[in-house]
Amino acid sequence: MKVKMLCRDPNDYVRETKKDIFKMPRNYDSSLHPLEVPREYSRALNSTKLERVFAKPFLDSLDGHKDGVHALCKHPTQLSVLLSGACDGEIKIWNLADRRCLQTYIAHDGFVRGICMNSSATMFLSCGNDKIIKHWNYEPWTKVKNPDAIQTIVGKTFYTSIDHHFRKPVYATSGERVDVWDINHLEPIKSYSWGVDSHYSVKFSPVEHNILASSAADRSIILYDIRQSVPMRKVVLAMSSNQICWNPLEAMIFTVANEDHNLYTFDMRKLESPLQVHKDHVGAVMSLDYSPTGKEFVSASYDKTIRIFEAKNGHSREVYHTKRMQHVMAIKWSLDNKYIISGSDEMNIRLWKAQAAEKLGLMKPREREQLEYGEKLKDKFKYFPQIKTIKRHRHLPRPVYNAIKENRIIKASKQRKEANRRAHSKPGAVPYVSEKKKAIVDEQE
Repeated sequence: MKVKMLCRDPNDYVRETKKDIFKMPRNYDSSLHPLEVPREYSRALNSTKLERVFAKPFLDSLDGHKDGVHALCKHPTQLSVLLSGACDGEIKIWNLADRRCLQTYIAHDGFVRGICMNSSATMFLSCGNDKIIKHWNYEPWTKVKNPDAIQTIVGKTFYTSIDHHFRKPVYATSGERVDVWDINHLEPIKSYSWGVDSHYSVKFSPVEHNILASSAADRSIILYDIRQSVPMRKVVLAMSSNQICWNPLEAMIFTVANEDHNLYTFDMRKLESPLQVHKDHVGAVMSLDYSPTGKEFVSASYDKTIRIFEAKNGHSREVYHTKRMQHVMAIKWSLDNKYIISGSDEMNIRLWKAQAAEKLGLMKPREREQLEYGEKLKDKFKYFPQIKTIKRHRHLPRPVYNAIKENRIIKASKQRKEANRRAHSKPGAVPYVSEKKKAIVDEQE
C-alpha cells in the first residue's frame, strides 16, 4: 500500500525576520499565466518612462581656471584625481570626490597642449605652445605654491600633444614631427616624419605598448612602431583628424575624431576602409575617450555637446548639453566606468554620469533586483515601436536641432542627385560607393 504524504518546507513560506516581506508561492507554468507577456510589456514601458524621468546626468562643475580647458589627464591608479591644463598655461590637480583643487602649477606661456602621467604615477609631463616640455613631481599634498618643474626641455618647434608609454620610461610628442623621448634624456631618441609639416595628436596603444599613432596636417593617420626607425603605414582621409584613441581591450582597434563631424573606427590591419562610421555631431569632433570596458566611447564636439557611442553602433545612445557649456575641447571617461569628465571653452570642468538615469550610492537588494529586472524587460521589448521611441527621444539645443534638420535635407538632395545621374548615365558610369569608403582618399605603406 502506497501512502502519499504532503511535505511543506518552512523555508519556502516563513519570513526570516519580522521586517522581511511575505514569501508568495508561485507556479511558473506558462499555461497558468496567459497574460504574462502583456503584463511584462506594461512593466517594460513604465520602466522606460521612469528611466527618462530620472535621467539627470550632470553632477557638478569645477571652477577655478581663468581660461578655456583644453587638456585633461586621468590618474592611472587613483579614481578621484584629475589633472587639467588651460589656455593661460595653468595646470591644476583636482580631487573629484571633494570637488576641490589640490595644487596649481604655472606651467607654460600660452596654451597647455598636452598632459600625461607616467605609469607609476610619480611624475607628470606637460607641453605647450612655448616650445617647452616640462617634467613635474606629482606631489599634490605639498603646501608649496607654484612648485617648479624638475626638468625643462626647450624644443626647436612647438608641441601639440604628449603621451607616455604604458610600461617603459618613454614618452612621445607631436609637432612638426613625431619625437620619441627617454625620460632621462634631453634629446629625442627617435624622430619620425612622412612628408607633412605638423601633427595634431599622438597616442600610444594600451595593449600593444610599442605601437604609436598620430594624426597629421595632411589629413592622414600614421602608425609607428617605436622599435623601428621609419613609420609603418599611413591612411589619408577626406578631412583632418583632431585626436586618436585606442580601444583598451582590442589591440588593433582605434578611433579618430574628425573635422567632418564624424568619428571613424579603424582596424590597423585593414586601413582601406573603416570598421564603423559614427555620426550625429553637427560640429567638428575635438576629443574622445574609450570606456575601460572598450564597449563604448565618449566624444566632445565644437557643437557644444557630448555624445556617448557604442563602439559597434553608428549612432549615439546619449547626448549631454547645458545652457552655459561652450565648445567642448577635452573629454575623459573615468577608470571605474561610472563618470565622464569634460573641459570646455568657458573655463569649467564638468562631471557627468556615464549612465544618465543610474542611481548613485548604496541600494537595498530588493531595489537592485527591481532595477535589473526592469533592464531585462527593456532589453526584451526594445524593438517595440512605443518603447523604442521613448528610449531614443532626446531634447536638443535649438542650433543643434536645426543643424540636424538641415543636414538631412542636404543628404537627401545629394542622394537624389546621385540617383538621377545614375539613371541618366551608362550602366557602371556612376558607381555605388559605400559610406565607409567615401572618407578614405589613399592608403600608403
